[in-house]
Amino acid sequence: MKIFMLLISLFCFSVSAMDWQIQSLTANASFRGSAVSEGVVWVTGSNNQVYISKDTGKSWQDVSVKAELLMDFRDIEVFDANTAIVMGAGAGGLSKLYITQNQGLSWELLYDNPDELGFFNSIAFWDRNNGLLLGDPVGGSYVILRTTDGGKSWRRIAQRELPEMLDKELAFAASGNTLIVDKRSRAWFTSGGFSSSVYSSADSGEHWRRRPVALYDDTQTAGGYGLALNTLGDLFVLGGDYQQRDKHDANMVYLKGYVWHKPPGTTPGLRTAMACYQETCIATGKLSTDISHDHGYSWQPLQINGESQGFFTLAIEGNTLVAAGHNGRVAVHQF
Repeated sequence: MKIFMLLISLFCFSVSAMDWQIQSLTANASFRGSAVSEGVVWVTGSNNQVYISKDTGKSWQDVSVKAELLMDFRDIEVFDANTAIVMGAGAGGLSKLYITQNQGLSWELLYDNPDELGFFNSIAFWDRNNGLLLGDPVGGSYVILRTTDGGKSWRRIAQRELPEMLDKELAFAASGNTLIVDKRSRAWFTSGGFSSSVYSSADSGEHWRRRPVALYDDTQTAGGYGLALNTLGDLFVLGGDYQQRDKHDANMVYLKGYVWHKPPGTTPGLRTAMACYQETCIATGKLSTDISHDHGYSWQPLQINGESQGFFTLAIEGNTLVAAGHNGRVAVHQF
């Protein structure tokens, strides 16, 4: 029994003792976008704010977009240490794409939302040229835009190639993970609002199908908020309700084969982002964070630097993980 208790104690210590570089960059920012590429860490958020770190979170540089219009950059796509696209989320002209090719020293407007009813939610790229953009419904269906030239031009996928929308269905721009892609021309996005769903495409976004998802979706503000893949390629859907962030109900499911599963052990509350390093996965929401040591199939609460902490967004490259959230908080951990 003593040996068993010792093993339990050591395991709990390994969970709670993960060392993170945590800072508050600016109190008036809500960070919802994050990325890592070639050792450079990026976070993006409200009021046009973009920050980078070149030393794994020890110091940060403000490289915010200088524009008269204040935008909420809720997603970022990074192609190398110098080149990144940030996505503004908002009604009409608040939805824009900007690109930098010099680590944010200068930014250029790449794409301006042409529809005053449009609202960008998320972007994802397979490579430097080919990517997708997800927007709120316009004309009765979600806006799925595809680019083959790095975002200089975009073509809307025909509405007939998407399933008919469900009643009161909507998508959330919560963490830059509403839309994701993999390395095999596949893509997914998730939705909520009284009906949690996952839409999937196997041909670079040209055709889509929908699957229902068993997440909490009893209100208009509930459902799927983010997607992730573990290192085995299993699809995870994260969610909850941002107006009931601490609600005790289903906030995660994963698809293995053709069957949805609810993993045991997740703590209560909205989850908006997940990232994995080998068999270890981290899932987070504003109020708290969970850790899994078996590819996301079971979870337990994660104490970060000795306390319960939560974030809006996560991103990982190699062994470097970045988290960012409310009150301008950023955290970097190296596995």
